[in-house]
Amino acid sequence: MELYKTNQLKIYNSLSKSKEIFKPIVEGNVGMYVCGPTVYSNVHLGNVRTFMSFDLVFRYLKQLGYKVRYVRNITDAGHLENDADEGEDRIAKKARLEKIEPMEVVQRYTVDFHETLQKVNNLPPSIEPTATGHIVEQIEIIKDILDKGMAYVVNGSVYFDVLKYNETDRYGILSGRNIEDSIHNTRELDGQSEKKNPQDFALWKKAEERHIMRWPSPWSDGFPGWHLECTAMSTKYLGETFDIHGGGMDLKFPHHECEIAQSKVKNKVNPVNYWMHANMLILNGQKMAKSTGNYILPNEIFTGDNKILSKAFSPSATRFFMMQAHYRSVLDFSSDALEASEKGYIKLMEALNNFDKIETGKESSINISDWKQRCYQAMNDDFNSPVLIANLFEAVKFVNLLVEKKETISAIDFVELKNTMNTFVFDVLGLKNDLKQNASEKLNGVVEMLINMRKEARDNRDWALSDKIRDELAVLGIQLKDGKEGTAFSIN
Repeated sequence: MELYKTNQLKIYNSLSKSKEIFKPIVEGNVGMYVCGPTVYSNVHLGNVRTFMSFDLVFRYLKQLGYKVRYVRNITDAGHLENDADEGEDRIAKKARLEKIEPMEVVQRYTVDFHETLQKVNNLPPSIEPTATGHIVEQIEIIKDILDKGMAYVVNGSVYFDVLKYNETDRYGILSGRNIEDSIHNTRELDGQSEKKNPQDFALWKKAEERHIMRWPSPWSDGFPGWHLECTAMSTKYLGETFDIHGGGMDLKFPHHECEIAQSKVKNKVNPVNYWMHANMLILNGQKMAKSTGNYILPNEIFTGDNKILSKAFSPSATRFFMMQAHYRSVLDFSSDALEASEKGYIKLMEALNNFDKIETGKESSINISDWKQRCYQAMNDDFNSPVLIANLFEAVKFVNLLVEKKETISAIDFVELKNTMNTFVFDVLGLKNDLKQNASEKLNGVVEMLINMRKEARDNRDWALSDKIRDELAVLGIQLKDGKEGTAFSIN
C-alpha cells in the first residue's frame, strides 16, 4: 500500500494562510510547478535555498508513493530589470555588456544552474521548459485575454487591465494587498507611460530598436511579459488547475498575483489549489539578492574562496544547514551557523557508519515503530525538516549507545531503524555521506603510496620488501595487478 494512503499530509497554503490537508486533484498523482531562475548570472545561495526547499517537497511526495510531475521553468526572456514593465531585459543587457549573443548568456548560466543544483544533490524536475520555447502559447493566451476585454493594446504593447479585472475578481487575493490602497499610494502616471493605470502589467512589450530579443506577433515585434510565461507553461503541462505552485516569498507579489489573474480570465477557474512560498536567506542582516550585491555563490562556499566564511564547507554540510530551518522560516547565514551545522552533519554520518558495529539481541530498549511514526509526522506537518532532524538525532544517540552496548535492539527493529534512517537522511533530506567518500579517497591515496614504495623496492631489487607489501595488502583484501601501464589495484 502506498504510504500516502496512511499518512495525512498538511501543507501551508499561502492563499488561505492556513495549513490544509493535501488532497491532489487525481488520487496518487501530483502536479507541481515551481518558478525557476532567470539565467543571466550565477545562481546565488538564496536562490539555491528556494530550489532546495522544493526538492525536499518533491522527494517527500515521491517517498509517500505519489507519482509527481514536477515542472520548473527557465526564464530566458522577458524579465526586465525592475521586475515590472520598464527597463532592459536582464539577459539582453548582460549580452550587450559582454558583447555576446543572448543565448550564449542563457546557455552559460543554465549550465551553471544545473551544475550547482547537482552538487547539492537536487533531483532534476520532470519537465524544464523555457520561456522562449513557448512564445506561441503565450501569444495565444494574450489573444484570448484581449477577446474577453481584460487587456488593451497601446503602440504595439499589450497590457492587462487590473482595475477592470478587479471589478469581478479580487486582484490581491494571494498577497493580501488591497487594490484601493494601492491606487491611493501610487503616484500619477507620467506622460511617458502607456498604461491606463499604474497597476496594469504587460502581457506583450513592443521591442525598441536596440532590443536584441524579439519575436513577431499580431501587435508588434516584441517579447512576452515576465508573468505570462509561467501561466503558459504551467497550464500546458499540468492543466488549467493543478495541485501545487511554488516559488520564493518575493514572487508572491506581483508575479504570482498576475499569474492568478491571467489564468482566471483565460480559463475561468482558479489555477492552483495549494500555493507554497519558501522564505529568504539573510546575509549581513539583509535579504540575499543579486540586485543589491548582498549574496554569496555556492561554489565560493565549497572552495572557501570568500571573505565571509572561516573555511570551506562541503555541499552536503551546506545542504544540511538549509534543512535545519523550516522552508517558511527566514534563515540567517553565517560562518558560525555553518560550522555548527557541519558538526551536526558529521555526527549524523558517523552514526550511520556505525551501523556495522551494532550487535542485535532479543529485545529493543526503545520503541522503533513509535520513533519512525514521529519522523513521518514531522514531514506530514508541512514538511517540517527541523523536527525531522531532531528525531534523527534522537536515533543518533540510540545508535551510539547500541555501539557501547548500553542499549539493546532486536534484529527486526535493527533493520527498521537502519532503513528508516537511510530513507529520511538520503532519500528525503537528500544528503550524501561525504565521510565515506572522504575515507575512500584517503584509502586510495594510501594504497597508491604503497604501490609507489613497492615500485621503488622493485627498482632497488629489494624483492623481500616488494613481496611483503603485495602480500600484506592481499590479506587486507586489496589485490595488486602489474601490467604494462603500471600497477593497478582492486578492493575485494
